Amino acid sequence: MRPMARYRTAAVALACSLTLLVSACAGADDPAGDASVDAGDGRPVELTIATFNEFGYSDLYREYEAAHPNVKITERRAATVDEHIKNLETNLASGSGMADIEAMEVSWIYKYLAKADKFVDLRDHGADELKSRWLDWKVASATTSDGRIIGYGTDIGPEAICYRRDLFARAGLPTDRAEVAKLFPDWTSYFAAGRRFKAKMPNSAWFDSAVLTWEAMRNQLIQAYYSNQDRYLGDENELLKRTWDQIVAATEDGLSAKLPAWSDAWTKAFRTDAFATMACPGWLLGVIADNAGTFGKGKWDVADVFPGGGGNWGGSYLTVPTQSTQPAEAAKLAAWLTAPEQQIKVFKKVGSFPSTVDAYESEQVTAQVNPYFNNAPVGKIFVNRANNVILKQHKGPRDGEINQVFTEALARVDEGKQSSSAAWKQALREADKAANTRVGN
Repeated sequence: MRPMARYRTAAVALACSLTLLVSACAGADDPAGDASVDAGDGRPVELTIATFNEFGYSDLYREYEAAHPNVKITERRAATVDEHIKNLETNLASGSGMADIEAMEVSWIYKYLAKADKFVDLRDHGADELKSRWLDWKVASATTSDGRIIGYGTDIGPEAICYRRDLFARAGLPTDRAEVAKLFPDWTSYFAAGRRFKAKMPNSAWFDSAVLTWEAMRNQLIQAYYSNQDRYLGDENELLKRTWDQIVAATEDGLSAKLPAWSDAWTKAFRTDAFATMACPGWLLGVIADNAGTFGKGKWDVADVFPGGGGNWGGSYLTVPTQSTQPAEAAKLAAWLTAPEQQIKVFKKVGSFPSTVDAYESEQVTAQVNPYFNNAPVGKIFVNRANNVILKQHKGPRDGEINQVFTEALARVDEGKQSSSAAWKQALREADKAANTRVGN
């Protein structure tokens, strides 16, 4: 998929997140089918799959159809995540109109775990035997508390740190990516390095946006907004407030470039010396290259490190709604599309990083280098970063709406529109209201 387009809507909501990078409109007047058909009996099978933006599956559909001559696949692709969610909600509520396979982005699949009865339990179609394909945390994000598996994992967004070699050199910091990785094993050292940088480079910031840094740090908390029992935590969560305070302190010290993500100012800043580092999932490399152009070639690099250990921003799943009249065939196709072999093909085509562990043994992944980023061995780097994501954050049914409240509040602070204390108090009030809105409204 084309990562910049794929994650633009989510990032705008975060900056008002960015997790890194689902489905096209499946209208009620276009039913999935009128009979459950076994592909093995030779009768025609028509399967619809709803995605958003670009999943890179077009060649795979033709390959699957060639191996299954009686199967016809139709993709319904929405232009944006928002368009997909609107149609998914409408069709889910009406009880008709959903595709046989509906793709879901990781940041909002949690909402639908609370509606797991509306989706096929893929264990009924072999998910227990298949789940060892994926990183365990990828499977966990699509698994309910009672063990139902409602989605097969597509890509992920393991995070590293992208940095400007030339700005590091001017600030007296190391530029070799192995040495850079030693600078910030945790967020305290990351911000400390930023203050040293700022002292030498007063006209450049350390990172692009308080909001995107918040997203990176917040995603590392095992419990951010909800307890494991789906109880909204609010101001009980001292770690969340500590994360907020760390970022606000960095902003007050001039470490943030105060750039709303995906804004015109943000995209233009890549062609200047506005900032030196950013939290960087694999799909963001293409965004940087697109925005920085010839100005940034050779100046940007990638360090095999992420403060605090590991982080993930982005990725999706393929689900099978119970509205499908041919769930066995839909589940079979979803399993095939997300197999390691197909994930490698998609990775080579559009850069979506695999979530299947066998793909990490493939030279087609591990041997990849990126010339734009000083020939950084990005295949090996992001395999390492994926293997370092060990936290299994619990996200409750209103996690997306609540996170938007906090990111909008932090954006106001970052841009000097509201004090930290006032923004935090307002965020708590609005988040409490969002958390107590019934799921489905």
